[in-house]
Amino acid sequence: MFSPRGHPGIETVVKTKDGATGRAMATAGLSVGEHEVKFIYDGGKRWGGMGLQKAVDNVNLIIGPKITGMDVTKQRAIDETMIKLDGTSDKSTLGGNAIASVSAAVLKTAANSLRIPLYQHIGGVNACILPVPCSGGFSGSKRYGGGPGSTGDKPSHSFVCYGFKSFSEASYAGWEVSREFRHVIARKFGDGCIIAGRPSIPAGMIDHDRELWIAMTEAIENSGYKNRVGIQVDVAAGTYFDEKRGVFSGLFSEEGKTLEDLIELYKDMVKSYPFMIFEDPLDENDYEGHALLTRELGIEIVGDDLFTTNPKRLQKGIDVGAANVMLLKPNQIGTLTEAFDAVQLAYRNGYGVMPCASRGEGEAIADYVVGLGTGHMRGGATSNRLLEIEDELGSNAKFLGKKALKVK
Repeated sequence: MFSPRGHPGIETVVKTKDGATGRAMATAGLSVGEHEVKFIYDGGKRWGGMGLQKAVDNVNLIIGPKITGMDVTKQRAIDETMIKLDGTSDKSTLGGNAIASVSAAVLKTAANSLRIPLYQHIGGVNACILPVPCSGGFSGSKRYGGGPGSTGDKPSHSFVCYGFKSFSEASYAGWEVSREFRHVIARKFGDGCIIAGRPSIPAGMIDHDRELWIAMTEAIENSGYKNRVGIQVDVAAGTYFDEKRGVFSGLFSEEGKTLEDLIELYKDMVKSYPFMIFEDPLDENDYEGHALLTRELGIEIVGDDLFTTNPKRLQKGIDVGAANVMLLKPNQIGTLTEAFDAVQLAYRNGYGVMPCASRGEGEAIADYVVGLGTGHMRGGATSNRLLEIEDELGSNAKFLGKKALKVK
């Protein structure tokens, strides 16, 4: 199986005696934090070293026989069985990808066995909140050379559609403003900067992403959504950090930036443009820096590589006030039990949760969002599944708008 980005992924199918089935896939993402659980790959030349036969064998020969016969609705018991079977803190024996695919497949199978929607299985009667979605803007910094660990696809910018009465209204606004942004880019920089329907700015055309932030702001205002749509950016700043030079290299512009330079830039971004969400704006181990930004910027500071959906790392952030939102990627920690425990820890301490579907979750991420009542997510503006859920819920569907965000 493959992710939408072409990464090989392991898919697990779980079946019950009554004929219920569920399937789930786990894949790697573009930005992988050093504190995530370890995926098992085959190595060698085939699939660029990312072959998955070892992970498949671990599911079929080790995990499968151990959990066969267990009650599929007992998610925690099944997940804890796999955790003990692996025996490591980073899932390196069986592979975080193998364990994650089984855990998610079990959850889906349980919902199908109970004959209820997945979001209802997760959240019960409280599963009624549709998320503030984000829609596509632009991504990448190849035009500036990129940093030592840059994947070439970060930072990724999107539009946050919050000022609406329903998810469907926000969904339409996301589609409209993204479309207008492409038109703005084409007018400013030429039709050649739109490739396969996405903005692509070649090296040398602009000196700073500030020109693109202006274009995003224009797209919002041209669409009539000023103060109803904002900007989100997943920086993945750690991938641009050059430890030898002590600077972030090729991030937002060609010149290297010290930590102090970057913090001042973020302050100006919030002051000058409608930025509402910064994800991983500093290095993934810089808790104090993230705490400083959280105190001073008054917007959402999201920890992805900073927290890796890990309750221990999240607790460390809570202790110092680093960030105010945890990005939810279940396969960063391995099991849904551990991921959902991290969600509850976040909620108990006033942190928000922003799910992300970059690791093979597919449509299930919509059910996670509604089931957990996160109120917002990364992406989702054109999610057919969320539109279906909104229709299923009817008058019970709720959309919190700006109240769902950790912004002043």
